[in-house]
Amino acid sequence: MTEFSLDLNEEQRDLRDWVHGFAKEVVRPAAAEWDAREETPWPVIQEAAKVGLYGYEFVANCWADPTGLSLPIASEELFWGDAGIGLGIFGTSLAVAAIYGTGTPEQLVEWVPQCYGSVDEPAVAAFCSTEPEAGSDVAAIRTRARYDEATDEWVLSGQKAYATNGGIAGVHVVTATVEPSLGARGQAAFVVPPGTVGLHATRKLRKLGLRASHTADVFLDDVRVPGRCLLGGRERLLARLDRARTGQRSSGQAAMRTFELSRPTVGAQALGIARAAYEYALGYARERVQFGRPIVEHQAVAFALADMRMEIDAARLLVWRAAWMGRNNRPFLAGEGSMAKLKAGEVAVSVTEKAVQILGGAGFLRDHPVERWYRDAKIYTIFEGTSEIQRMVIARAISGSSIR
Repeated sequence: MTEFSLDLNEEQRDLRDWVHGFAKEVVRPAAAEWDAREETPWPVIQEAAKVGLYGYEFVANCWADPTGLSLPIASEELFWGDAGIGLGIFGTSLAVAAIYGTGTPEQLVEWVPQCYGSVDEPAVAAFCSTEPEAGSDVAAIRTRARYDEATDEWVLSGQKAYATNGGIAGVHVVTATVEPSLGARGQAAFVVPPGTVGLHATRKLRKLGLRASHTADVFLDDVRVPGRCLLGGRERLLARLDRARTGQRSSGQAAMRTFELSRPTVGAQALGIARAAYEYALGYARERVQFGRPIVEHQAVAFALADMRMEIDAARLLVWRAAWMGRNNRPFLAGEGSMAKLKAGEVAVSVTEKAVQILGGAGFLRDHPVERWYRDAKIYTIFEGTSEIQRMVIARAISGSSIR
């Protein structure tokens, strides 16, 4: 009989402690500065590259973990340090996940190293899926890709919105519609190499939170990329389109495949924010004296902290389950990936709000980091699929019906 255990193995514990140390010693001291500057924290990214925390080897080692827990563990610890800087370091992994999820082995070898650059000159990558009229509704993507047989090139035209690292990235991974009549099943993903003519970004968007992470709209004006830049290759695409035309089932389209792979990790990021806020509020409550005793001894505060801890632990179990299922190719029959992301995102919002409340007026000041964590948390109910979309995915999975 196989033994069941939730204990982390030695490698996972070492990974957790190593990333936590980097988050504590490097990320946290820099967090307020880069949040205020609203700039990409290149010095911190370079430091992460130097110690081996930023690069494909690190991500590949995490993905190789048969339990699937290494990347969520590392994400929780890094984002415990700071979410804006964390996304500056881990934002590239979304583009890498797209290449990993739909690309060929040859494409992984060619493009993934370019996503990260080198230790001396680190680069970032961008995954461009969302559009002004196509956020949660990925089937509404208007960016088009047409094949120029004479030159063996794909020509991309359209606009992408809210792209993490958009414009400053070396490698951009872009989802586009190849055959509009097939909706989401007629889409594909393309690598746009560094320096490609026709791709440009507007100003950096100013955000409520995650201010150290670069976000911008990306425009593609007849961008030409070599045929080898179609992830998965043209032969596989044509076969998939043929199946779609005849109504056969497909393994899924480019954007959703990437989101499925990333949702447990995104949930772990939200957990890191929530845990940081909980720990800070708990420490504050132990020290803050009101009515002659620490406020942690007042029932209202103690119960709030109890709820915060319970919700964080519950969300982590959902994240770990989904990560394990994804790594071991277990189907999300009840929307388990969406459950993890939904629960963790909403826990991050509720826990950071409670932390601000426990600190009272002090929590509203930038003197304490809970106000930053409160701002950072909100995006986790919006990006990578809103809370409403996650509920729709779960509802469709458990009911077997096309709920709208």
